[in-house]
Amino acid sequence: MTTQPSASPRPWHDTTADPAERVRALMDRMTLREKLAQLYGVWVGIDSGGEMAPHQHDFADAALDWDELVRHGIGQLTRVYGTRPVDPVIGARSLARSQREIIGSGRFGIPALVHEETLTGLAAWQATVYPSPLCWGASFDPDLVYRVGARIGDTMRRLGVHQGLAPVLDVARDLRWGRVEETIGEDPYLVGTIGAAYAAGLESAGVIATLKHFAGYSASRAGRNLAPVSVGPRELADVLLPPFEMALRAGARSVMNAYIDNDGVPAAADKALLTDLLRDTYGFSGTVVADYFSVAFLHKLHGVAADRGEAAAQALVAGIDVELPTVDCYGEPLLAAVEQGAVGTAAVDRALERVLRQKCELGLLDEDWAPEVPDEIDLDDQESRALARELAERSIVLLRNDGVLPLVPSRKMAVVGPRADEPGAMLGCYSFPMHVGVHHPEVPFGVSVPTVLEALGEDHEVTYALGCPVLGGEDTEIAEAVAAAKDAEVCVAVLGDRAGLFGGGTSGEGCDVPDLKLPGRQEELLEALLGTGTPVILVLLSGRPYELSRQADRLAAIVCGFYPGEEGAVALANVLKGRINPSGRLPVGFPGEKASQPSTYLTAPLGLRSEVSTVDPTPLFPFGHGLSYLAATWDEVTADPSWPTDGHCRVRVTLSNDGDRATTEVVQVYLHDPVAEVARPVQQLIAAKRVELAPGATELVEIGLHADLTSYTGRAGTRIVEPGDVELRVGTSSARIVATLPRTLTGPRREVGFDRVLGPDFAPS
Repeated sequence: MTTQPSASPRPWHDTTADPAERVRALMDRMTLREKLAQLYGVWVGIDSGGEMAPHQHDFADAALDWDELVRHGIGQLTRVYGTRPVDPVIGARSLARSQREIIGSGRFGIPALVHEETLTGLAAWQATVYPSPLCWGASFDPDLVYRVGARIGDTMRRLGVHQGLAPVLDVARDLRWGRVEETIGEDPYLVGTIGAAYAAGLESAGVIATLKHFAGYSASRAGRNLAPVSVGPRELADVLLPPFEMALRAGARSVMNAYIDNDGVPAAADKALLTDLLRDTYGFSGTVVADYFSVAFLHKLHGVAADRGEAAAQALVAGIDVELPTVDCYGEPLLAAVEQGAVGTAAVDRALERVLRQKCELGLLDEDWAPEVPDEIDLDDQESRALARELAERSIVLLRNDGVLPLVPSRKMAVVGPRADEPGAMLGCYSFPMHVGVHHPEVPFGVSVPTVLEALGEDHEVTYALGCPVLGGEDTEIAEAVAAAKDAEVCVAVLGDRAGLFGGGTSGEGCDVPDLKLPGRQEELLEALLGTGTPVILVLLSGRPYELSRQADRLAAIVCGFYPGEEGAVALANVLKGRINPSGRLPVGFPGEKASQPSTYLTAPLGLRSEVSTVDPTPLFPFGHGLSYLAATWDEVTADPSWPTDGHCRVRVTLSNDGDRATTEVVQVYLHDPVAEVARPVQQLIAAKRVELAPGATELVEIGLHADLTSYTGRAGTRIVEPGDVELRVGTSSARIVATLPRTLTGPRREVGFDRVLGPDFAPS
């Protein structure tokens, strides 16, 4: 039964009333200007530091009249902690003061919702920097990623932050794209499973996860940031959208639009995407927030709106509820557009109801809500660092090893390369030190980030040489590295990327590349080191895979770290020294010889190597690949003999560990559909299970596969499950298949939608 709202002057404060009635009571009392004030963010201090969003200084207005703004209310506060280095307690006090001013100045006492970037942890000074999303994917461990998300959410809540702008659910399509480091990988099942776990973890702490970028951002032409996209409806539906479907199912309450236009229609103005699909088909009831300045981009970059007012009208009608990062198009331009009849008040009320309902869920409409100010707070406590290290250790991928690893203690070692003695080598472009701290070089990192050189120096006699910077360098520097390698028993070459923004690095947002060669003179350095005859171990710390085919078979070992966070060097050292058995698996394949074109393992038959093209897309190291010091033994792989089109087929894998130390296997199940209505991927991951095996242990892994996992978008544009022959390919990577199990789907052809089964189920071992 619906509870009647209180007869008090402020019924929206009545926590016993139905939330919808509380919101309606508030909306009925608001003026148009007060309504619009809830639909935009305010970025205080936006002009300090450097560029942190595309075209920031072209579109941001730093001269905000705070007193005038708070008089009408403020919908969101942008990056209170993530704009400049600020002591967290001082930041919390400042935020509390701002919230009290907002509550006291407006007629209704509505606090602002506060958001921050949370891609590698809360983007705040002194907060734990966790491994990058590529590391999440490499771990193949959704349970661990859930714990990381929950930990980050707890930190946010303690600081008065309500919404995190993560996870990124873009499926990597072109490895030249600078934002590959922000993705979880190149496979929709992996991205969706891991991304949904992170979102659920964040939400479990009582804060809002924001899914981005909806949708198609990673499919930009030539891997260029903010470039046009021309993906067909089938690629969109079968590759790019499933991760969002999985994360929405996991409870994410916010979605952020993509910057791109697809086939000429900008996502920020695409009603078919933001309303018809997201709302009507998926049933999403949360808020859609604009990626920074994307509403203004409709006017200035896309050229589909004549002015800011028209841009605001298009975005609002399409389904964007909140303009971020700061008041612009949804301020005076939208006010004028509504007053002139260019957009109806119903569109304003629709967005407002969603915003206020979310504030109600967060307790921001409660009468007793007040900002909390901690006396002290440790944003990088031992528990958080331990969690960061655990994820880093599980994400390190051993790509090649001729027996040189694990390292023998006390061997004379040369540690060389531009990433060897650089703390920033561990951190991605959205970590606070690399995103904000680089604009404040006088301020320390705020967290301890050991380097590879420091982590390896404990048990070895180490000689260090730079070799060359990430970009540029002198012949003398390479010569010094060669001399160090010649005088050592083993050489560890630490190469890779420098994370940055908009050309400030070799990887990161706006740092796209024309090919996949190692940046600068690093390949030249590597060749020189190989010429010494000393065994060379390559440690790659990067935001994307690089083309290593000319050196791979001459390297003693190759280890990949994908920006493993503040504990990454310790994790790497633990792997190199054998304290930890490497267990990461590649979330993106490494390209083969001379590869510079976009290519992932997820391709139809025409995308494979053929006699009619001189370009060979075969990867050097395939998706899912990863070695261990001790491999598990695959004893038996079986599956149910029948598979109905509306039922399950259970796959059973028996693994054993015949060694004297623990090991890990990642069981990967791929689907091959030989005959379909449309050209299907040769194989596609539909299940993966990380299995920990104690010494001498045997485990039975049972994976339930619903027929919905075979569905795809047919010629009519609907998602179908077809009867007929398929193959289940079970193995350790997309290229190493241990068992192929032909099966026949029997029963009627079915159409399925958003309510379909999205993932496997795993029986207890």
